[in-house]
Amino acid sequence: MSLIRSPWMRVLLVAMALGTAWAVRGQFGHEHGAAWAGAIGVLSVLVLANRSDLWRRLPTITALGAIGWGAGGMMSYGMVVGYGRGDDWFNVSYGLCMLFLIGGLYGYIGGGLTGLALESTKKKKPDWAILITQMVAGGYLIWGILIYQLEWLMTPPRSELWAACLGAALALGWYLNRNGFQRSITVALYSSLGAGFGFAFGNFLQVLGSASGIAFNWWNVMEYSIGFFGGLGMAYSIFSQNWSESRLPDKISNQLGWIFLIILLPLTNLIQQFNTEKFTVLAERTDIVNGESITQLTLNIAWGGSLLISILLMIFFWRKVSGISEWKLNNTWWLLMIYLGLFIFLSGFLTGAHWGYGSLRDILYWLNALLILLLGPVALSTAPGFNLPALKSIRVVQLGIASVLILLVLSWVLTQTHDELPGAQIRFSLWK
Repeated sequence: MSLIRSPWMRVLLVAMALGTAWAVRGQFGHEHGAAWAGAIGVLSVLVLANRSDLWRRLPTITALGAIGWGAGGMMSYGMVVGYGRGDDWFNVSYGLCMLFLIGGLYGYIGGGLTGLALESTKKKKPDWAILITQMVAGGYLIWGILIYQLEWLMTPPRSELWAACLGAALALGWYLNRNGFQRSITVALYSSLGAGFGFAFGNFLQVLGSASGIAFNWWNVMEYSIGFFGGLGMAYSIFSQNWSESRLPDKISNQLGWIFLIILLPLTNLIQQFNTEKFTVLAERTDIVNGESITQLTLNIAWGGSLLISILLMIFFWRKVSGISEWKLNNTWWLLMIYLGLFIFLSGFLTGAHWGYGSLRDILYWLNALLILLLGPVALSTAPGFNLPALKSIRVVQLGIASVLILLVLSWVLTQTHDELPGAQIRFSLWK
């Protein structure tokens, strides 16, 4: 069986969708950008799962998954990336291992909440209010203990909110385990493993690329890597398990999810990233003639186009979100492509691509989207949904240990390929 007609193609397409979205997220940043990228990844899982019972709750599941993937956006990792650009093994390996932890937290919370939304049935519903309360409390508690009491600083003098995310992840895992949401734990673990390895491996590729002298946005390669491997882990763990029939949709939850995805999330990204000051700087940097006119035109097109697309999506899908009519494969597929396309379209304003000042990365975004558009229908028409071979829980631990060992070796490889690069950071000068 060729790959394109294999069930593995679904996993690959989810990885490509989340990888592309996470690379685009680099232009938006923070929690709001990560949430949009996460929404695209979760939405691609639901589309490729090809199950109508999941589609009935599509807005709710996607919104919860987006919030989970977006939560990690509070973590600072710029300094940690700089550790990998050093020339001594201890600091470089420390940097890659900490990126493994940071990426793992992104994936654990994102995958865990996605799995929990999928595992919700008529007889077994999570108590979201209790869970969120415990995650907030756990985040605050662990952050206080590790940072203020023990002073275990990962990336001084930057924010140490990784500890808050660690506390939230521990609270989430505790809740899932004691309430018997075992499938969700599996999704959380595999998503964590994939995103963690992807972030660290992406830093390895970024440093190698920078050392090579080849002109390219190697930072974007790292961003694509965390999304791609995180998507692999999430998709594999979902498509390799048997999921009970999802409960009937709650009308209000679906409507709130839809408002979050189509109005609040795009609007937040627009407010945070699309302003006169940002585009005036872009015009000056790219030597665009009539910079003020271009700035205003850019803002008008971005805001107006996003508003128009949001209104059309609301009109087209509102009956389905309200539970009046059933979702169909064609509807969900085009929702995914429009949502991904809008994200890429808006990023083109931030990179200057729409005015001819973009780069190869802007072309690669659209190329990835085109491949997903072409390969998706083929995969859906030939491959069954949930029949990938399942791995035992112990295998996650084995893969985790193997990943760390690989990263230690890759750290040594980096120290042999270059001297200290621009932007390098030293965490432990004792080892210099």
